[in-house]
Order: sequence, then structure tokens, then C-alpha cells
Amino acid sequence: MSFRLRAARLDDIEPLYEMAKLTGGGFTNLPADRDALSAKLERSARAFANEGDELCDEQFVLVLENTETGAVRGTCQMMTQVGQRWPFYSYRLNTLTQYSNELDRTVRAELLSLVTDLEGSSEVGGLFLHPNERAGGLGLLLARSRYLFIAMHRSRFADRILAELRGIIDERGGSPFWDGVAGRFFGMSFQEADYFNAINGNQFIADLMPKHPVYVAMLDEEATKVIGLPHPTGRAAMRMLENENFRFDGYVDIFDGGPTMIARTDDVKSIAEARPTAVSSTELDIGERAIIATGTLTTFRSAYGMRDFQDDGSVHIDARSAEALGVKAGDEVWSVAR
Repeated sequence: MSFRLRAARLDDIEPLYEMAKLTGGGFTNLPADRDALSAKLERSARAFANEGDELCDEQFVLVLENTETGAVRGTCQMMTQVGQRWPFYSYRLNTLTQYSNELDRTVRAELLSLVTDLEGSSEVGGLFLHPNERAGGLGLLLARSRYLFIAMHRSRFADRILAELRGIIDERGGSPFWDGVAGRFFGMSFQEADYFNAINGNQFIADLMPKHPVYVAMLDEEATKVIGLPHPTGRAAMRMLENENFRFDGYVDIFDGGPTMIARTDDVKSIAEARPTAVSSTELDIGERAIIATGTLTTFRSAYGMRDFQDDGSVHIDARSAEALGVKAGDEVWSVAR
């Protein structure tokens, strides 16, 4: 069985909707709402149709396709410049140190401050793999293919990139962080707020969220202990991000307290190591395992394969990946070691 990533199309709405129903909440970029998903696909189609090289507020959606059946089994997204249509809010975890001469005592208090520091960054997100396909490294293919796409369309992305990881969600689908912080001001559950944000955006946060810093010591223990922690299902994703040179720098999601990982775009390992090469043969039997991509915008495709660089600067790839990607000798591919 072979899989490839390709640009999402408007007629991918049904498989995306079916996958959205499996996310379990806290997944703003893939809401279980047909109208919202259709709007997302339409926005993505406009981005793919734009052949310019300027940086603007766009969103690209890719899907993972079974090359034998055509079934869509996963998806991922890239936002080129967040915080343009409405503010991109985060909580920043920082420390306030105070000293008393009378008591000869130093007190350090952790604060959560509402900020828009990350506005203008690019973002990778919306990664979801169908539960029946969570084997064979397909999650890694989804994640790293985004970086190949960015490398191949570098001028369309900002110099800083972020990834928001889902925070801790309890067995009821609630968020201890939301209940301990924002939920006290909004009179709505985490699931209600999360769904409203996915459909309508987060302007209601700007309207109602207190602007003063929140002292962590004043929160209940359940909220405090989940700050900056990823959902158990996101721990592997966090390790993958760290392997790509993303780091946690104290920014957390305003809804569930999950960590926001940040990197300089050109320092992301898969972007830095990606290279374009002309294909000189598609008959390779044994070579280095790699993720191989080709095409531009709507014709972008990526898949697992094998590569072997030649002395003349060309590359040999295996027949299976060549077929999945639709490439032949003389075509250009980008690749990164698996």
C-alpha cells in the first residue's frame, strides 16, 4: 500500500468532515462543521491558485491519499502569516521577582500574560491521521512534507514559524486550564468556546478576556499542573518538532494551555536540508530512505521513497515513488532524508 500527499481539493470535504468527527475536541484547525471546512478548502484553493511570490495571509491544506484506492486518510495545514484577520493571542509564561528589605525575602511569582507576540509568524498545524493508518510512519510523512512544501515555496512564508500543540483534555472533553482561567470569565464550557473559535474566530477573546496578567499561584492545582503540557497523543508530535529545531519558549494556548513551539523558518531541519535535484533514473533498487516531493502549488506531491545522489549532481529514485509522484527522468524533485 502506497500513500502520497497532494493539494486538497473542494471535493475532499466529506473525508475531511469524517476525520474531523474523530478528533475528540481541542482541534480548532479541523472543526467538525461542513460549512467551516468548506470555507477552509475554498481559502486553500485561492492560495494554491495564487502564483505570486509575496507573503500574505494564506492557508494551504494538504491531504494524505491512498494511491491505490484514492481514499483520503490524513491531512495537514500551513498558515503563512497568522494574526492578520484578527489578533493571534497567546499566554506568555514569565516570572516577576520582588524583594522586601523588611523581610529580607525574595519572592518570585509566575504570571500568564495575554500577548500577540507571535503575530506575523507562519504556522504549521491541522495535522490529523485517521486512526486506522497510525502505523508505517505516515504521521512523520504528513509532518515533514509540510516543511518540504515550505522550502519549495519559501517566499510565501515568514521568517518565524510556530506549531500549537493540543493541551490536556480530560475524559469529559473538558480542559482544566480553560476551567481555571478563561472559563471563569466567559460563562461557557471549553467545548463551546473551542467550537465557537473554530467557526467564528477568536475576537470574543479580545472583547471579554481580562488584559491584566494572571498569577499562576492563584489558579487551582488542576489548571496549574497542565500549563505547557501537550495532550498525551501529542507527545510524539512534540518530539518530532524538537527534532526539527522547534523549541518551547513559554507561550501557551489561551484555550487549553498547550505548548506553542517556535523556530526560525530557515533553521527547521527539514527546510534547511531540503534540496532540488534533477532525476536521472527512476529504477533505483537500493538507496537512502527519503521523503521526496515534486510539483508547484496545486501540483505538489510528496511520498516516501529511496534516493541515491550521483557524481554529476543528479539523483536516482525508486520506481515506486516515481509512480506515486508521477515523475520521470529529467524532472526535478526535492528530498530530505527520512
